[in-house]
Parts: sequence; structure tokens; C-alpha cells
Amino acid sequence: MPKKFDLPQSTHNFEEYVALIQSLLSEGKVTGHTQSDALVEYTNLNLHRMHRWEKTWVPDEELKDAVRKINTPQTWVIIAEGWCGDAAQQIPVFEHLAALNGLITTRYVLRDDNPEFMNHFLTNGARSIPVVLCFDGSNNLLWKWGPRPVEATQMLITLKQQGIDEQERKKELHGWYAKNKHQALSAELLELILGQQKK
Repeated sequence: MPKKFDLPQSTHNFEEYVALIQSLLSEGKVTGHTQSDALVEYTNLNLHRMHRWEKTWVPDEELKDAVRKINTPQTWVIIAEGWCGDAAQQIPVFEHLAALNGLITTRYVLRDDNPEFMNHFLTNGARSIPVVLCFDGSNNLLWKWGPRPVEATQMLITLKQQGIDEQERKKELHGWYAKNKHQALSAELLELILGQQKK
């Protein structure tokens, strides 16, 4: 039986999420409870990443068909922060897919402002983001995804075991996203969506 959750009171649609990020950047700030010049730089870069995928990514026909067959209301809740590179890479995919079906609504929850909610969805005990949660119309959790495709996570684990430093690992990760073009994410989402439709 799906577990029912109370969603945070403070959520944003995609336009509000981006506007908040841009407003904070205009003040030299970022979302979240940690502020630094490096996070400002990451956040600026992430806006460009999101914009690029918004313009260039196109879902394959099988995934589009599965999304269009969703026949009851769903809310896709995305836990993120503006400085998170993984979130910036993947958010446009969820927005593209949600736009294919009027029954799907996306809402954004800031991780640092909602620790109690975030703590329900830890990854190996860590508050890793993004986390994408699919709820039905009664706020029952149908599926959870995140913080990145399995293939990317495995690559990072291998690089860490090889002693590669964090900055180089980040570079490799974003190179992987560019080459993979969200094929891995698409396959994982297709499995989740079809699995739910078979129930």
C-alpha cells in the first residue's frame, strides 16, 4: 500500500522556482542555508544548463506514450536547490514530460527549508538531491526517483575509489550527462511509470 504524506506548505511551480533562484542571484545569494561565492557560481551555471536542456531535449516515443497514458491526477514533487548540478541537469526532463499530460503537476520543495520532509527520502542516510516523488491525488507515494541515474552513481563511486578528487568527479559527471543525453534517466522513468500502470 502506498504511503501517504503531508506535503510541505511552501512549494513552488517551475516558474516560481526559477524566479526565486534568479532573484537571490541578483543579490549575490543562493537557495539553501549555506552561502558562498562558489555556490553562486554553480547556480549561475545551473541556470544555463537548465535552459540548454529545455531547448534541446526531446523524449523518445515510448516514454512520451507512457506519460500520456497516465489517466489519474499526479503531483511530481521535486526536492532540489538552485546550486545542485544534478538537479539542473534533470529538472528539464521532468518539466518536458509533465507538459505532455494535463493530469501531471510539478511542485518544487527546497531541501534546506524542509528538513523534516527531506528526512523521509534520504539516500544511504544522506540528504542527496534531487529527489523526485510521484504522488496520487490523495498524496499517496507511487514512486520515488533520485538523486541521479544508477549508471552515473556507479561511475562516481568508481572514481572515488580511484582517488579522483571531488572537482574532477564533478567534471566527469557533467561530461557523462552531456554524452548520455538523458537516455539512462528516460529508461529508469519509463520503468517506474509502466510499473505503476501495471498495478
